[in-house]
Amino acid sequence: MERPVTDQLPLSNPLCALLDKEPGEFTRADMLRVITERRIERLTFHYTGIDGQLKELKLPVSRLDYAERILASGERVDGSSLFKGLVDASNSDLYVVPSYKTAFLSPFDEHSLDFICRYLDRDGALAPFPPDNILSIAHQRFKEKTGLELHALGELEFFLLGEGGGDYFAPRRQSGYHAPAPFFKSGHIVSEMVRHIAQITGAVKYAHSEVGFIEAVRSDLPLLSGRRGEQHEIELLTRPIDEMGDFLALARWVIRNVAYRHGMLATFAPKLEEGVAGNGLHIHLELMKDGRNIMLTKTGDLSNEAMKLIGGVVRYASTLSAFGNTVASAFLRLVPNQEAPTRICWSHTNRSALIRVPLGWNKTPNLAPVVNPAEPADYQHNRGVQTVELRSPDGSAMFHLLLAGITTAVEYGLTAPKMIELAQKTQITGNIFDDQALLSQLEALPASCIACSRLLDERRGMYEEFGVFPSRVINHAVNLLASENDEHLNLKFSQMSAEERLTATRQLMHKDIHRH
Repeated sequence: MERPVTDQLPLSNPLCALLDKEPGEFTRADMLRVITERRIERLTFHYTGIDGQLKELKLPVSRLDYAERILASGERVDGSSLFKGLVDASNSDLYVVPSYKTAFLSPFDEHSLDFICRYLDRDGALAPFPPDNILSIAHQRFKEKTGLELHALGELEFFLLGEGGGDYFAPRRQSGYHAPAPFFKSGHIVSEMVRHIAQITGAVKYAHSEVGFIEAVRSDLPLLSGRRGEQHEIELLTRPIDEMGDFLALARWVIRNVAYRHGMLATFAPKLEEGVAGNGLHIHLELMKDGRNIMLTKTGDLSNEAMKLIGGVVRYASTLSAFGNTVASAFLRLVPNQEAPTRICWSHTNRSALIRVPLGWNKTPNLAPVVNPAEPADYQHNRGVQTVELRSPDGSAMFHLLLAGITTAVEYGLTAPKMIELAQKTQITGNIFDDQALLSQLEALPASCIACSRLLDERRGMYEEFGVFPSRVINHAVNLLASENDEHLNLKFSQMSAEERLTATRQLMHKDIHRH
């Protein structure tokens, strides 16, 4: 039984307690009440540009009738600056209109009420080219074509870089996974990030330190040189996939701001140092019908729908890299025999596979009696929690376009023939690198941005045929990838001395320290 909104916990959205409503029920009148009772001085509109960064517009509130107007009508922005190369300066105006259900009290400005906005065109319709709208349109089409909802979560991995932590309790190389204080020294900062993200989104699953640790970063950049690096992960809870794009953007915004306020740098760059884990962005997917997860049969096996989902992702996997791995350093992370995939296949619990089916409590949700024999109460969780995980994306991903591409892939899997057969054909067990015959049969993921660019251009019809991805957006992604000019990097590196190669790879990795 769900608790009343007013009986929520401290990490719940404070607006829910104030208004005694869930976010999906917020109205303009509610927002005006918040402005009055919380003595709000400004509204802050957030929206994502073509560079993947969250933008903002501050609107001072001196009159309630003005606040009502901008809540109802939005504001005007320059689309040619926000979407360079996609919008012509001669016809560039767009509206940004707030989504009331996204409202939150800013953790960085006590007098601001913040919103995520959507871009509308001059006719008051969703503009077709902004990535967040593409994701929204993709999910709406998915629901219409399949009768299902697609939910997703993201695992945000990042490094916190700061001053050295001293010689006491220094972790060993590649041994930071779930390390507590005092071995990892920035746990209190991550706790602050989690508090803010939870209150804004209501969708934080957990946080922990990750395997990566760098005692002192070696770099030509003064910003990085000598800094101690601790890798962390904040994993979100599954939500409708169109909401997850905004949640990931907001979470990254919070992480960077909290780090900055503590004199640290948070980076999502795919790779920082050779021999040290890179920053992935694993995406978990689940199919929902009438509020219940339908990924499993009654016997605990993957359902036909789940198998079709896997088949669709397998078919689209190589082109999804165009949205999930957008910088040259991404392909220093995707190397054989690591926990980052290089071949298109799937497996149960195997972390070297592209697609993984993690543990999902498919036998029983009530495990507590095994370790708590005195517990008298049973526990049932009828919703279901089984997911399927895509492991190739990294911190350079264009969140909304990646999720829109995944939505398109899953729709194809559910509606096209022979997708179960494709899933069955690409299932593997064990370490694929121990079986060269099997390895040779599995399609490789693209190994450079140039390869991603060519594949996306060649197979653009897979995205354009449904009318969700405009051609100009595909063109933009193709050109962005091609600009990395990384086709022959391995050959260039092989012709260098060991020291020259280390210097060159660090320059490549560190140029993307603030990317996306």
